[in-house]
Amino acid sequence: MEIIAALANGFIELFKAGAATFVAWVTGIIPLVIVLMTAVSSVIKIIGEDRVYSLAQTATKYTLTRYTIVPILAVIFLVNPMCYTFGRFVEEKYKPAFYDAAVSFVHPVTGLFPHANGGELFVYMGIAAGINQLGLPLGELAIRYFAVGIIVILMRGIVTEKIYAMMKK
Repeated sequence: MEIIAALANGFIELFKAGAATFVAWVTGIIPLVIVLMTAVSSVIKIIGEDRVYSLAQTATKYTLTRYTIVPILAVIFLVNPMCYTFGRFVEEKYKPAFYDAAVSFVHPVTGLFPHANGGELFVYMGIAAGINQLGLPLGELAIRYFAVGIIVILMRGIVTEKIYAMMKK
């Protein structure tokens, strides 16, 4: 009987922990994400959607910017999964590589721009909790994630572009 009672208590404690986490998000991260999304939308409106799209279309002409600047802007301003719509500015032969670069950046961006991908935020927050326990600064982690993410998306974009070109032949 004691084993059944212990299992029942453990089962309910699991849900209590989940509820506590949910309450923390409702009072912490959710308002932050909403404010960030509002700010990004406001910046796009202030700059002008036409200007943002014109910049994106120009940037897709060059390999370096096609797999760095454009995916970064797309993920930050349009967030996941809308960021993939920036692919419409890319020539057809570059679309698979652009998608690869964009999808590879939705995790590294979360430390600096948590609104960009709520699903990946859970992963980042788990890592951040461990960094906090070690007494290390989170800002450095976020910047390193971001910087390494840029390098990775550039490499993935170039490699995927070459693989696609070979497969198309």
